[in-house]
Amino acid sequence: MTTFSLVSGNPRLLSLTSLHHTPLSPPKLLSSTLRLRRRRTIAAQSVEDSVLLVNPTSTSEVRGEGEGEGVVEYDWEQEWYPLYLSRNVPVDAPLGLTVFDRQLVLYRDGEGVIRCHENRCPHRLAKLSEGQLVDGRLECLYHGWQFDGEGKCVRIPQLPVGAKIPLQACVRTYEVKDSQGVIWVWMSHKTPPNPDKLPWFENFARPGFQDVSTTHELPYDHSILLENLMDPAHIPISHDRTDWTAKREDAQPLRFEVTERSDRGFAGKWGKESEPAPLNFLRFEAPCVLQNNREIVGKNGEKYYFSGLFLCTPSGQGKSLLIVRFGSTRRSPLAKFFPMWYFHQNASKVFEQDMGFLSSQNEALMKERVPLKQLYLNLKSSDTWVAEYRKWMDKVGHGMPYHFGHNTVSPPKDPAVVEHAPAGLIAGVSASSPAKGGIGSMYAPNLANRYFRHVIHCKECSSALKAFQSWKDALSVVALVSTALAILVSGRQWKTLLVVTATLCLAGAYACFKAIELNTTNFIRTHRRL
Repeated sequence: MTTFSLVSGNPRLLSLTSLHHTPLSPPKLLSSTLRLRRRRTIAAQSVEDSVLLVNPTSTSEVRGEGEGEGVVEYDWEQEWYPLYLSRNVPVDAPLGLTVFDRQLVLYRDGEGVIRCHENRCPHRLAKLSEGQLVDGRLECLYHGWQFDGEGKCVRIPQLPVGAKIPLQACVRTYEVKDSQGVIWVWMSHKTPPNPDKLPWFENFARPGFQDVSTTHELPYDHSILLENLMDPAHIPISHDRTDWTAKREDAQPLRFEVTERSDRGFAGKWGKESEPAPLNFLRFEAPCVLQNNREIVGKNGEKYYFSGLFLCTPSGQGKSLLIVRFGSTRRSPLAKFFPMWYFHQNASKVFEQDMGFLSSQNEALMKERVPLKQLYLNLKSSDTWVAEYRKWMDKVGHGMPYHFGHNTVSPPKDPAVVEHAPAGLIAGVSASSPAKGGIGSMYAPNLANRYFRHVIHCKECSSALKAFQSWKDALSVVALVSTALAILVSGRQWKTLLVVTATLCLAGAYACFKAIELNTTNFIRTHRRL
């Protein structure tokens, strides 16, 4: 047995003796010294890391426990979920949507009232979203069964004369509300809708408040999407020069201050570490609502309000539907000179820039299937909100179909279902859209393409796309005719006029082509040389 004598703070070996008075061999001496140095280095590094990384919030978490700590009663069905912007709900076709693994169909009845049913015909389980609207009734296109707004079957073409429609021939309905321009659905049939849980956004009700709202279908889990949206530190890097607000040289440590924690979420202030006080206020509220607000006082004392609202619907394993609403009570006068579809394309580009990172993150989480404290290194100066959100998931995740928390994890029990032959409104629009290819071409939805991620969910962009296509065709025809006439005519003035006309029309057709390309592009990241 060997004993060591050390000077405090100095790992150098000063003397050693043995109980048997036999000297320690040089290899053993070296090995013991290295181990001691390594322990001291790790201890010093741990102290330094504790300053940088987000700390555990409880003693049990420090000990590596805490799985059941702070768990609260929660049922994901007893919530309002954002479904769609009300202005984008089609008037002439049903729309298929999903909340977690629950498939829904949304449509307007004959009086324009928005209805929501389970997306499954009681006859042979065909999707009702693949059907059509007939006199305000929802018809299944498999055998023609029709349903009214209350889910009652009102017509079965194959029923014998005089026979009554079976009582079981009805579809389950869901309560929906149109609030501040968004359609919300109450998912529970066990409890009546709770109006107190329906979100209300104060800034959006202020006089003079204007917003730009877009919808995006994204190929990763809604929890990863929420993480990304509550992470301001990535903006200067991921979105460098996307607009004038993001520059990679502005990447810096941030300051976070949690002011509220509850069973339904959290809130707090954040800002640059160099600022005297945090200027932004972030709030996350169950089940999937995130808002980031800022209040600015002008020189004359007038207050201006800015909001970024993100409604992140879980639309199945590895999928989410995002409604983004940016608005303020003060808008640049230059904004009115740009069409709405232009702002939408810029918003689409932002989410495309993050898509590769977040999709790979989703893949890693599904593969690892462990709590995120084993995978993430959350910095206090950038990731405080991410840590708060994942710890909130620890509290309520047991009441969700699946979740990934800080200390706990409950992966999906069933594998995701991949639709190899999509149909319904989306497939119909995509197959018939001239922007998606040549004559006779059929295209299945592809989330790498901006058209399927955004345009099909947006009336403004869909209308703009059709207009650009029509103008491109018309200008191309005029250019062709003008060129032919310029060849045939002999008068110099007429020839010059026709050539100029053909040139201008070709330029216009090319501009329309580029606008169409912008709305139907597959995103490819071009790396900047530093």
